[in-house]
Amino acid sequence: MQDYIIYAVQVVLVPVMSPLLVGIINKLKAKIQRRQGPSIFQQYRNIWKLLHKDEVISSDASWITRVAPYLIFAVTVVVGISIPLFSSALTLPTGEILTVVYLLAIGTFFMALLGMDAGGAFGGFGSSREVTVSALAEGVLIFSFLPLVLIAGSTNLSNIVQTVAANYSYSIAPIILAFSGFMVALLAETKRFPFDNPDTHLELTMIHEAMIIECSGKRLAMMEWAAANKLFIFSALAVTMFFPIGVAADLSTVSIIVGIVSLLVKVLLVGVFIAILESTIAKFRIFKLPDLLLTAFIINIVALGLML
Repeated sequence: MQDYIIYAVQVVLVPVMSPLLVGIINKLKAKIQRRQGPSIFQQYRNIWKLLHKDEVISSDASWITRVAPYLIFAVTVVVGISIPLFSSALTLPTGEILTVVYLLAIGTFFMALLGMDAGGAFGGFGSSREVTVSALAEGVLIFSFLPLVLIAGSTNLSNIVQTVAANYSYSIAPIILAFSGFMVALLAETKRFPFDNPDTHLELTMIHEAMIIECSGKRLAMMEWAAANKLFIFSALAVTMFFPIGVAADLSTVSIIVGIVSLLVKVLLVGVFIAILESTIAKFRIFKLPDLLLTAFIINIVALGLML
């Protein structure tokens, strides 16, 4: 019975907390730039407003436009329950590294299809950029996990968290290097600076916004919510996999509460990092992004070499 309660908490935690993470990042960016900024709960209001708006669907759109937003949102929920957010005591069949990576790739695939489906110019080049960046970032993402796989001798995320927590002090250098590579993959996959500007609709800077430009109403709400979910998931993976401090090793009530509080605090720190980063650097040119991803890939190779 307790296992099912934990599963229910994991199902709810990501979609409930992800808009708050986006709101905190936006608020911090505003404060750093000496602006008042929106409330940290503004993202909840935006999603609620969009859920109650009428939709306009292009006559050229196919079933992809009608189904993809809900499918992409569902993928983020499934990934959210597949990863050890606050406890490593639960093991799920979908909790394998490659399973999680390919589930996220399914979401990326349908998002690219969504951008091209209506036949608009914006959506087309947004999808082209998305596929280019994601194809390069996927290798960085997988290789950032390989040092942890070697430490744990397993590709199961829960087993990795347990083993890394027990051997953390012996492998600190490769873990930090792999974490650095993972953070670049996080920024690429979630379309944050320097890969994309989430606050603009300008043609020269947008990737994510270009693909969802034809969405409105409930489907736009699903896409915005799914993007927030993905940011929370990657932030949780960053702090749970590489810094499993406070992660519950059992299913006792105290351990679970400590695990949830620890997760939220560490994810908040990731949000602070993103807010500071986006307030201090500019978006890179699209042709410079492969160089950054290649640098992250080399860092992961060095971390992997230290483990051999």
